Amino acid sequence: MDNSEFKKYPIGKFEESQKITDQDIDLHIKTLKDFPARLKNLVQNWDTDQLDTQYRTGGWTIRQLINHLSDSSMNSYTRFKLALTEDNPTIKTYNEQQWAELQDSFSIDVKPAFQMLKGIHKRWVYELKSLTNKEYESTFHHPDQNRDITLKENLAFCAWHCDHHFAHINNLKLENNW
Repeated sequence: MDNSEFKKYPIGKFEESQKITDQDIDLHIKTLKDFPARLKNLVQNWDTDQLDTQYRTGGWTIRQLINHLSDSSMNSYTRFKLALTEDNPTIKTYNEQQWAELQDSFSIDVKPAFQMLKGIHKRWVYELKSLTNKEYESTFHHPDQNRDITLKENLAFCAWHCDHHFAHINNLKLENNW
């Protein structure tokens, strides 16, 4: 993997697993549970210049990335709830790039994003821990991917997504000796 590919996918691209075990589900839930605090601990002492640094050339700033993570968690949590309460609902997609360019992602303090992440992940993890194996087989239809996705598949992706962006920020911190 060349350096530009590494900066884009520091933990590698998401790879779907053919079989997601109960142990995998437990690890993914733990990732979601721990993520808000891990992220906050990573950047809590960063100043405005650091938060407004791109994690890679052509990438978002750390501020945008933190707000993206809040947006993504909000959308993912909603998708889980829809799949649990409706029969294979078609989810609404959103343009992540355009959302990241809105003022509430581009220039606001990151504290509200952390408050949202903490609350969403706490509720999400509580719900995830209560699900049966059958409920984890519930699906939603993703129109951009033109396929049905089970909740356990989406849980695996969401855990990867947290680790993926955490690695972006941590690598920038290491690279700059912050």
